[in-house]
Amino acid sequence: MKKLTRRDFGKLSALGIASVGLPMGETEGATLSTVALTSIVSRHVNLPAAKGHRVVVVGGGWCGLTIAKYLKIHGPDLDVVLIEKNSLFVSHPISGLWLSGLVNLEAITFSYLDAAANNDYTYLNATLIDLDRVSRTIFTDQGRLNYDDLILAPGIDYDYDSIGVEDIAQEQLLKTRYPAGFVSASEHMTLKNKIKNFEGGIFALNAPSGIYRCSATPYERACLIASVFKRDKIKGKVVLIDSREKPAVSAEGFLSAFEELYGDTIEYINSSVISAVNPESRSVLTDFDEIVFDDAAIYPRIRGARLLEQLGLADFNSAQMEAAIDPFTYNAVGDAHVYIAGDCRPMPFSKSGNTARTEGVYLAELVAARARGSEISWRSPRTICYSMVNTQPNEAIMVDGKYQFDKLSGQWEHFENFAVNKRNQDMGKETFKWAERHFLDMFD
Repeated sequence: MKKLTRRDFGKLSALGIASVGLPMGETEGATLSTVALTSIVSRHVNLPAAKGHRVVVVGGGWCGLTIAKYLKIHGPDLDVVLIEKNSLFVSHPISGLWLSGLVNLEAITFSYLDAAANNDYTYLNATLIDLDRVSRTIFTDQGRLNYDDLILAPGIDYDYDSIGVEDIAQEQLLKTRYPAGFVSASEHMTLKNKIKNFEGGIFALNAPSGIYRCSATPYERACLIASVFKRDKIKGKVVLIDSREKPAVSAEGFLSAFEELYGDTIEYINSSVISAVNPESRSVLTDFDEIVFDDAAIYPRIRGARLLEQLGLADFNSAQMEAAIDPFTYNAVGDAHVYIAGDCRPMPFSKSGNTARTEGVYLAELVAARARGSEISWRSPRTICYSMVNTQPNEAIMVDGKYQFDKLSGQWEHFENFAVNKRNQDMGKETFKWAERHFLDMFD
């Protein structure tokens, strides 16, 4: 095993131990935590040796799971390892159906072990700590691992500064009491309990600025929470604050639902930018008004996962601190063996489950082809989004589209767009079928 040198240790910036500088074995006078960290980063993870070209995928969301499966489909001889810090998968896409009581928790919860066993790759429950791109080594809390190719799909983090919350204590209070419900399963569980136990008054939601996960969800969530209030005869109102003039996607369909189904239950406050949130006084300040709420799920602007900065892979010129990559190959700038995909990508694609999945299918095929010494042409991801807007009966709207790059303008454009803005029960049924198809694809 290669001895961990002082130079190696200095690379572990994400641990905050670069200044320790202790070569392996020089532990005299060291703290217990330093000894423990030395042990972790100097040992290999407890996995069998690679059987051929090893591709490591970090991040087990919709994109990472799809990549891991399709790497084995397009490259059966590849040695694929999926690293995910969570031990259980709880889906963000389609979670609105669970929040409103249309499905149980089991319908959106799956085992990473089952996915790995069913699709012939290895699952490692671990957290990525650092990366040495020269030696092609990743460092995790379970040890170190070498790779031939590395695909990072770390997702997003919240940017609370974007809504005027800069004090760390206030940020933590807001995260705990009024979580957005777009990153962790715990947030979803808390939001579910909030809806279930709401006794009346104002329930505040917001659609953040920028591109966020997922474009339709704040509007769908407003409809579904309002449907629960109507069904359970709760004297509550959903106040949805939006910086835009109209919903970011499927505007006609959502505005019709707001007016025709929830005229007395949803108040849509458009063209209003949140400038401050006070979790103690339960108030939101916009450029026009102050909104006092009884409960809420406050959604800050999102940004690429902070892990990208720690690894030196973020684009600091990006408004949302997303990945610095080639938009057609997903390669990290200057590195043919590191790829970055999923919701931390810089391209203005929808940060939705179907987008992440179709992106993952393409990227898996590309990496498998390159491992054989060939190339494939770029393919656009596809955004298909079903939004349930009524639960009595189940009615949904939908949007479907792809993307293309205009070389003259240097901008991305939508093409082959298709939408159903007239809510109907057929779309409601298709929402469930869409979810079932995709879960089966990732896990079976």
